[in-house]
Amino acid sequence: MREVSEGVLMRAFSLFSGGLDSMLAVKLIQEQGVDVIGVSFETPFFSSQKAIRSARYIGLPLKVVDITDSILQIVLSPRHGYGKGLNPCIDCHALMFKTAGGMLKKEGAGFMISGEVVGQRPMSQNLRSLSIISRESGFEDLILRPLSAKRLPETLPEKEGWVVRERLLGLSGRSRQPQMELARRFRIQEYPAPAGGCLLTEKVFSRRLKDLISVTPEFSRRDIELLKWGRHFRICEKAKIVVGRNQRENELIASVVREGDTLLRVELVPGPTVLATGELSPEEMKLAACIAASYSDAAIDQSVAVRVTRNSIHRILLATGKEKAVFRRFMI
Repeated sequence: MREVSEGVLMRAFSLFSGGLDSMLAVKLIQEQGVDVIGVSFETPFFSSQKAIRSARYIGLPLKVVDITDSILQIVLSPRHGYGKGLNPCIDCHALMFKTAGGMLKKEGAGFMISGEVVGQRPMSQNLRSLSIISRESGFEDLILRPLSAKRLPETLPEKEGWVVRERLLGLSGRSRQPQMELARRFRIQEYPAPAGGCLLTEKVFSRRLKDLISVTPEFSRRDIELLKWGRHFRICEKAKIVVGRNQRENELIASVVREGDTLLRVELVPGPTVLATGELSPEEMKLAACIAASYSDAAIDQSVAVRVTRNSIHRILLATGKEKAVFRRFMI
């Protein structure tokens, strides 16, 4: 570790996504004799799996922190708004730095780094956004972005000589060529393709989440997990059905059934597991059974038996398969 004064060694905390930029930021700071510990954040919208793999590859100690409760509050009402989907990137990144900043003392670290590059992402990595993120984290002077440091105001680690500013970079824009050249210098041969990895940026997932928030303000983590699987149909204001698309989704859907849910499966014909949440009228239950039949291997206009299970009570409904286009108006 870098000595900042006699007998005192410096350590940094890296917000580590697992992408090439975050790997390079770590290497640049380690190159200056600073010890680095990584921290990756996890929610239902993004996981730490990429970070875990990349940290293992470069030998970086990594801590994983679940920030679900905090991020849900931000998703419901972001101070700085959303991106193209339901992604509150500025508020989310400020939360990450705030959380990591609160861990500095415990981990014996003096400052934080990240792999952010000025101008690489239009919403969260322009000069104004980076400044807001740093300020609202509460640790503005302790956030160093090594890849773009020369284009940003000097931070405390640079002023105090914990790192040498001249040995940091001034990258900007969306070109990946400088990073790829730097990866070769550091002999980093394996790294994931650049991708956001956040479900909140995806069009279909964002639409489903908006529907969930509008209908069920007191939603659970299970409700969010369900948004990732199957086809979703809003058949009435208070009831929705989820139709599995393959065996894995069928198993996942069946594994999260809870009291008050209704499970539908077509008898004797291969087909999806269908989960209905909320209260369904008799007519709405018939519609759910019809959708189950229509997405099974049953022929159009073929009558099949659909097993309906609610609170361990079983019954059979007869349903006829129809063209899937009939249900398009219900699809979320």
